[in-house]
Amino acid sequence: MESIALRCAALRKSYEDVVALDGLDLEVRSGECFGLLGPNGAGKTTTVEILEGLIEADHGEVEVLGQRWGRDRQRLRERLGIQLQETQLAEKLTVRETIGLFRSFYRRGVDPEEVLRMVGLEEKRDAWVRKLSGGQKQRLSLACALVSDPDVLFLDEPTTGLDPQSRRQIWSVVAGFRKRGRTVLLTTHYMEEAERLCDRVAIVDRGRVIALGTPSELIASLGAEHVIEFESGGHLDVEGMRRLAGVRAVAEENGAIRLTVTEVHRAIPALLQELNRAGADLTRLATHHATLEDVFVSLTGRHLEDDDDVSLN
Repeated sequence: MESIALRCAALRKSYEDVVALDGLDLEVRSGECFGLLGPNGAGKTTTVEILEGLIEADHGEVEVLGQRWGRDRQRLRERLGIQLQETQLAEKLTVRETIGLFRSFYRRGVDPEEVLRMVGLEEKRDAWVRKLSGGQKQRLSLACALVSDPDVLFLDEPTTGLDPQSRRQIWSVVAGFRKRGRTVLLTTHYMEEAERLCDRVAIVDRGRVIALGTPSELIASLGAEHVIEFESGGHLDVEGMRRLAGVRAVAEENGAIRLTVTEVHRAIPALLQELNRAGADLTRLATHHATLEDVFVSLTGRHLEDDDDVSLN
């Protein structure tokens, strides 16, 4: 198998006046689960759709499994599994009929009964699609992507809107696919999902990759393990907070102050002492371990769930 499964260089894509991709570069290694993280409008879905061969870039190079869409389209279609953000399936087909239909599109693949077991839908094999729950429909969509026994699996926001149990069921299927040495490209805005599934992640914002590495590497780049968020009713010297014990970075957003700290047990007493000195009341205090969300906030000053003006994903 190729050492690089997916590669794109200097990708650019615009829709009228909206720039979706602005010179994006990316390489995904064979056998890894690679995550694209970013808010709505960052360019994640546009990137994936170009790699899937669904749309063409305005500029840039794309290679998938060492081949190019212009000359190897049919061969590539046989080797890819794709789960879109929204998949409309025929509601009056049964689960097994739906998987059998998708299996018929490929010269080789997996027996529908085996795929049913892979996604945990054996008991629903004879149920109509319209009778399935949201989580079951997502697993059926994933089954349709897996039935060709693909080398690369594309998952675009696969667990959006699902309850925690359904989300973990999807994660289990993806983990099983990975164990067979296959490649996954995943877009998500769920931090736990990226940290649980992905070997490496690229944080994308405004059509460009702004950070790349393993989840632990990116979190370590903050230089601290914890984040303290607090609000106060008084006037504070925000920049002066940098002098407090263990504080590595300070940011203010919507009336709240975020401290990135190395040792939370030293930083909180120092913070309380500073608030007392300033005569400021503490109205809210929360702490958490640093996450990929904090990496994004540190890089952009915004949260991953914040919507850009751009309506493209």
